[in-house]
Order: sequence, then structure tokens, then C-alpha cells
Amino acid sequence: MKSLFHLAIHVTDLDAARGFYGGVLGCVEGRSTDSWVDFDFFGHQLSLHLGKPFEVTRTGKVGTHLVMMPHFGIVLPLDDWFALADRLKKGGIAFDIPPVIRFEGEPGEQRTMFFFDPSGNPIEVKGFKDFDSVFAA
Repeated sequence: MKSLFHLAIHVTDLDAARGFYGGVLGCVEGRSTDSWVDFDFFGHQLSLHLGKPFEVTRTGKVGTHLVMMPHFGIVLPLDDWFALADRLKKGGIAFDIPPVIRFEGEPGEQRTMFFFDPSGNPIEVKGFKDFDSVFAA
């Protein structure tokens, strides 16, 4: 079964969200109204609605990092991950966790980076050489 993921979250400003998701991340805008906008978030549907974002806390212990919870993100092929990391650096994005390798030499070795959208929603982008290792134990 092939499927797409759908996520709907709150943002505080649709224009700022459009600038970030469309301009910085390069996501294509879909349908919208005066209170929400959809984006093609790397092949998945992300719906951004005006409202108060989730409260987040730094409670997710992963390796040596305490990451913001809850968060969402995407898993990219490694070449795409490097290209996005470069675009974010050049765009002046402030990283919560800068681009780094995690679990080096272990099952599930990955690249990761964390940053926030303009409304404070934490986003993680992972990069894998081989998608077969995404669920490796």
C-alpha cells in the first residue's frame, strides 16, 4: 500500500509561513483560504492553519541530544539532505541542532538537523544513504 502523510498544524502568520515553507524550504503551495494554506511538503500534505501552535519542550532524548517534542519532519536521500542543509545555511536559518551525523557506524546511521518555522514549530530533517536503514535496529 502506497500512501501520503497528512499533517495539519497551527501557525501564527500565514504570510510568514508562506515565505518559510514556500520560499526557504521550496515547498509548492496548494489550496488555501484566509485561515489556512496547504503545501506539498516533500511529497506529503502539510496544512497550516491559523491558531496557537503546540507547546513544545526539550524532552526527547536521542543519542546525546535533547530534542524538542513534539516535532515533525522528513527523511531525505543524503544528496537532497546536503542540498537542503546548504540552502538553509545560505538562507541564514538559525539551527536548533546544526547539521550533524548521528549513530555513526551503527544501524540507522543518519544525518539530522533541527530548526523552527516562524511560528516556533520544530522541524527535523533526516538524511539517509539508504532508506532500507531507516528502520534498522
